[in-house]
Amino acid sequence: MKKKHRKLPRNTDYSAYRHPRWWPTWIGIGLMWLLAQLPIRVQWWLGKIAGLLAWRLAGSRRHITEVNIGLCFPELSSEQRAALVRKSFIANGIGLMELGLAWFRNPARLTSITTVHGLEHYEQALARGKGVLLLGGHYSTLDLGGSLVTEYINADVMQRDHNNPLMNAVMTRARERRYGKVLGARDLRGLFRSLKNNHAVWYATDQDYGRKDIVFAPFFDIPAGTITATSRIAERSGCAVVPFSHVRREGRPGYDIYFHPALENFPSGDDLQDATLVNHTIEREIRRAPEQYLWMHRRFKTRPNVGDPGFYGRH
Repeated sequence: MKKKHRKLPRNTDYSAYRHPRWWPTWIGIGLMWLLAQLPIRVQWWLGKIAGLLAWRLAGSRRHITEVNIGLCFPELSSEQRAALVRKSFIANGIGLMELGLAWFRNPARLTSITTVHGLEHYEQALARGKGVLLLGGHYSTLDLGGSLVTEYINADVMQRDHNNPLMNAVMTRARERRYGKVLGARDLRGLFRSLKNNHAVWYATDQDYGRKDIVFAPFFDIPAGTITATSRIAERSGCAVVPFSHVRREGRPGYDIYFHPALENFPSGDDLQDATLVNHTIEREIRRAPEQYLWMHRRFKTRPNVGDPGFYGRH
């Protein structure tokens, strides 16, 4: 009989990564640390260069981005869509540089160029005493925006672990310094425990997770596989679901964080209605700065019917 292996827990002890096979990763981490010490304007400039290189060289990701933007913004001309694709790569290149700021620097130094909007909505939701599910999205400001949020509120976070164990250790330890708890993506027990203790938990639902436990709800008017877990979590815990986002300012260093009123009549008892509301809410935030969204993900990979033709071809 084939022996089953239990998935090993995260190992965030750096002493476990002394073997030479980890040296290339350590070099990469060291480079990230060095770049994080540069002035933010220089980091943004380097991020722009990195984004433009990826735009030219990463053909598969560029194709996915082109397809997604073509589906979601049919009202734009072909020239406008091409420009948005290019700007998206630049924004995500800057976001890559911002990882170093989030992991190795104290985001408190950026509060002078950060404005928080609607914090009272979060405070009102937390006052209910049932916990708050912070409904976020995969924006290019993901890590830095999340770190900046913790300058104003206390929050836990759910994360998908990095495939590289050493990189995951660095990421997890960095987030543990900012968040109350760093929960695994499937740690629902930990999630409910946090909500029961009236904590806020950062949670994102805006990617394609396959065909399990989903409904097809419109996302930019395209049927998109959307998980129903958000409704289940809110139903079981009684938590408030508060949309929030974080946006990098254009032209000059600075950030804006937005909190919105908790979703009303949620959950409604209708999974499709709930998923539609969630997608519409995330879509509204994306439209603030469309180029700052992670369009490189195959958001529409899962089609309503198994035999439906895919959007992305062989890429």
